[in-house]
Amino acid sequence: MKVLRFLHQGQVHSGALTAEGVVPFPSSDLLGLIQSGALPAASGPAIPLSSVTPLLPYDVPPKIWCIGLNYHSHAVDINAVQPEEPGSFMKPASCMFPPEGEIVLPPPAVSNDVDAEGELAVVIGKKVKGLASLDEALDAIFGYTTTLDLTALDVLAKNPRYLTRAKSMDTFFSFGPVIVTKDEIAEVDDLEVITEHNGSVWSRDFVRNMKHRPLELVRFHSQAMTLYPGDIISTGCPKGARIKPGDTVRARIEGIGTLGATVR
Repeated sequence: MKVLRFLHQGQVHSGALTAEGVVPFPSSDLLGLIQSGALPAASGPAIPLSSVTPLLPYDVPPKIWCIGLNYHSHAVDINAVQPEEPGSFMKPASCMFPPEGEIVLPPPAVSNDVDAEGELAVVIGKKVKGLASLDEALDAIFGYTTTLDLTALDVLAKNPRYLTRAKSMDTFFSFGPVIVTKDEIAEVDDLEVITEHNGSVWSRDFVRNMKHRPLELVRFHSQAMTLYPGDIISTGCPKGARIKPGDTVRARIEGIGTLGATVR
């Protein structure tokens, strides 16, 4: 099932994306539905997709994990060495912006070199800790989505300890608008992650070429802390696109969805 949260006639809904449009669920709380462990059946009249405005699937994820340098091409792009263990960091919910919304660049005195990275993300579906196998990791996953992750590269270049600040400025993260349940993805390693910049493909690579693939990322992070339904693990980008005011950027993953933004 493909699920999303959306605005229609001034009201917020959640629902399932079908060939006919969007079929609303009884509850608008998509995070609550994920936490419940049971999605409603998609039944009833569909709302045409052209008459809805997609929103963030939920505004405050329990946790947002991101993985740095997970593709060799990204490490080469910023002249860095891939870590042997996942180079993970967390982002606050305050840095999120809505799908097809605006990325507002920080003042030049704060940062003057920002890149945008299209990524595949895992959405956790159940409370887990200390997973021992990839099969257990797969069982813990609710689904997959697209993300845009931004970095103030000049801030990060000053000192690697500035990573949290470089990654957490306002409008430096978005996800969705669609989450695809795991049963719809036959083989996640075959997904191709694409970043588009001003309408052209900027970077692309397959999940199978990640140093640490999605199931291992779930297992690895569960060893250190409890994962909760709605947690997001954004798995990394092949190569980020430097952006400036007036640009457009888009994450695109066939079978998952697209997530775009304009820059000002």
